[in-house]
Amino acid sequence: MAEPEREEGIVQAVKRCLADFPTEARELCWSGSVPYLDILPPPLEFYREWICPNKPCIIRNAFHHWPALKKWTLGYLRQIMGSKLVSVAVTPNGYADAVYQDWFVMPEERHMPFSAFLDILEKKITSTGVFYVQKQCSNLTEEFPELIDDVEPEIPWMSEALGKKPDAVNFWLGESSAVTSLHKDHYENLYCVISGEKHFLLHPPSDRPFIPYELYPPATYHISEDGSFDILEDKTAEKVPWIPLDPLSPDLKRYPVYTQAKPLRCTVKSGEMLYLPSLWFHHVQQSHGCIAVNYWYDMEYDLKYSYYQLLDSLTKVAQPILDSSWNS
Repeated sequence: MAEPEREEGIVQAVKRCLADFPTEARELCWSGSVPYLDILPPPLEFYREWICPNKPCIIRNAFHHWPALKKWTLGYLRQIMGSKLVSVAVTPNGYADAVYQDWFVMPEERHMPFSAFLDILEKKITSTGVFYVQKQCSNLTEEFPELIDDVEPEIPWMSEALGKKPDAVNFWLGESSAVTSLHKDHYENLYCVISGEKHFLLHPPSDRPFIPYELYPPATYHISEDGSFDILEDKTAEKVPWIPLDPLSPDLKRYPVYTQAKPLRCTVKSGEMLYLPSLWFHHVQQSHGCIAVNYWYDMEYDLKYSYYQLLDSLTKVAQPILDSSWNS
């Protein structure tokens, strides 16, 4: 066999392997929807049935005893937290930490009284931009400690299942225009909706061959005196690998491989908890004024992680070839 023919054969074999792997994983491991649990299983059973196989689920009645479910109205939050300065992410389009015009753009982080943020959320005043309390460095315990007794500092059964405490507990509140772009985290995530709804679009880690990554220079939004937003480049920072694709309106001409992906969609309602396994890609929308708390537990960097790293590396190496030949 001539060398060019041999190389072409290898390319086609790699393409078939990467294309077939997500389908085989989906058939073996995941159904077409995110299952519901009406009864919380014991910690060991949850670890065995959901964490180890890296399967998402929505748990009902997992935190029905939290006072927050009844107490956390916007009026209550204003009473408890109104005068306190909090960190608020502000963007022109609702997309924080997302690709925009060939940049990876982070939000302007604005410190403002919580009551001023609530005035914007409740449309008592108008302000340029989309506002979202979404700082993810355990902001519930760091910025909102007054509220922690209305929930819990940890999820006891998850802490028992994993043998560790959460790395972070985050508080989320924002406008319906605020969107979380498609990404993954190295955490076992318990996402608890207190009021409103969160809409998740999910991809398992095995869909990595269908999900594009590119490198982007980092930048930050900055609002100018006339109310318009500028993009300020961080020239000292390294480029950021991020997913440029919007799964709600994918550019299939540019990313035809995404047609092979089959996302799962689910809505998490008030009183429900989503277990989002580590390394799952997720895109998130919400109802206006949705209040949520999530718990991040660091994942185990075990063989599962090594397998994902192998898949990620193979995809990166093969992507230039695959992009031009996937539809052939």
